[in-house]
Amino acid sequence: MRLKNTAALCAISLLMLSACQNRFVYFPERDNLEDLSTLAENAGIEPWTGGDVVYHGWRYAVAENPANRIVLFHGNAGHALYRTYFADGFAGIDAGRRWEVFLFEYPGYGARDGRLGEESFQRAAWAALEQLLAEDDRPVFLAGESLGSGIATHLAGRRPDDVAGLFLITPFTNLADVGAHHVGRLPVALILRDRYDNVAALRDYRGPVAFLLAGRDEVVPTLLGRELHDKYAGPKHLWIQEDAGHNTLDHDPANPWWDEVSDFLLNR
Repeated sequence: MRLKNTAALCAISLLMLSACQNRFVYFPERDNLEDLSTLAENAGIEPWTGGDVVYHGWRYAVAENPANRIVLFHGNAGHALYRTYFADGFAGIDAGRRWEVFLFEYPGYGARDGRLGEESFQRAAWAALEQLLAEDDRPVFLAGESLGSGIATHLAGRRPDDVAGLFLITPFTNLADVGAHHVGRLPVALILRDRYDNVAALRDYRGPVAFLLAGRDEVVPTLLGRELHDKYAGPKHLWIQEDAGHNTLDHDPANPWWDEVSDFLLNR
């Protein structure tokens, strides 16, 4: 009887964890569009609008009509405008002539309505990519930061001919592996609805992939980023900031790695 009770308690615990897992995976910060637009304007960033949504996120260009476009899918906390360092880093290269930067916003984050979750994020990302491809024929590159790596690789794996290259920042193999690292024996793979399986997504992609890892990453183990890099079969390059943690990477736009990543992606 005791064994049956223990099994029942375990099953109930797993069901409860599965039902509330969004609280453990997603940490959105909400704000109204007017206030966010003011913050963006002060940084020289414009709303990225189109289709049947109020906005996809934000866009930033220093020069007129840069040669390439890159879209950032950010990590699981805050909202897109906390990543203006990404816009500064890429849009400032070559006096702004190389990159127009797009900061994608997830449903349920910032001022964007919608449900949290992998499927919801994927649908929204697909719509944003479709709009960019319809606007003009400049190459589109994707960047994924932490959880956002799962959205970037998903699009690249499904649309390999439309995604010119990837930049993955503190990525992982799959979300279950990250969870297992933090909770030990708990069968995370049986609980998670959202998988964000980067290894599987990249199997059908062969474009250039740049990897930036934090050597002392306390959130996404560095070894998971290394494993993803090692398993990728296409052209790749790895950068590691050995003393950095998950949230302490050096994003100073004067840091040479911005130009190095840009050169690699553009095969210069």
